[in-house]
Amino acid sequence: MKHLFTPAGDAALREVLRQDPLLAFDFDGTLADIVVRPDDARIDGHVSELLATLAGRMPLAIVTGRAVSDVRQRLGFAPRYLMGNHGAEDAQDPGAAALRAGALAGLRALLQQRRTELERAGVWVEDKGPSIALHYRSSPVPSFAHALIHEVLAPMAPSVAVFDGKMVVNAMASGAPDKAAAVHALVQRCGAGAAVFAGDDVNDEPVFAAAPPHWLTVRVGRDEHPCSARFYVDGPEQVALLLERLVEMTDKATRKSQ
Repeated sequence: MKHLFTPAGDAALREVLRQDPLLAFDFDGTLADIVVRPDDARIDGHVSELLATLAGRMPLAIVTGRAVSDVRQRLGFAPRYLMGNHGAEDAQDPGAAALRAGALAGLRALLQQRRTELERAGVWVEDKGPSIALHYRSSPVPSFAHALIHEVLAPMAPSVAVFDGKMVVNAMASGAPDKAAAVHALVQRCGAGAAVFAGDDVNDEPVFAAAPPHWLTVRVGRDEHPCSARFYVDGPEQVALLLERLVEMTDKATRKSQ
């Protein structure tokens, strides 16, 4: 991976903008800082204004692990597309999301049975409908909590897909779309020639891995695990710089077309 703010990154931005791309962004750790309490997460006002400007110029999507209803109130602008629950919830297809939520009834019953044990380990269960997140960021012994979560979820295989995030384990119905499927579907839906996608977590890796060569993929942060993104930036503060650069570049393109 190369840093995005290099001559190579600048050239890649110019090239992808010539292809009328979809702009797609994760939320937590990408547009907003990771916080101890997920309910405290918000987008900076300047970032929101930049996103709103870009959303008026080209298709723009938020593709997040949060529920659509949760993330919508945190944005400060209205994107054309909202994909929640790691791709399993499409704001434009609530019926499909409801079916995927119903498929987790057995998991909900199991978690209720193990509730006391999970709580003692410092695990907080967040039911988001089409997916369920088991957070252990506040656990006194995170390694124990992480192992317990996977032990609890193991009997649900193969009907439930389980994947890790940053201090969280996620569960959703097997076969539900992931973020990669969601972004590809949005590109087709809006007729974009390519996509720009930025995300920070391991559950963004499917998008990076499945991206065609002409897409521009950006990893936010430099964690140790391998990553298939083409470029990286150092954190959400540099995502703001990316948005500023996109606004600047599209300003010039708009002036040339007039």
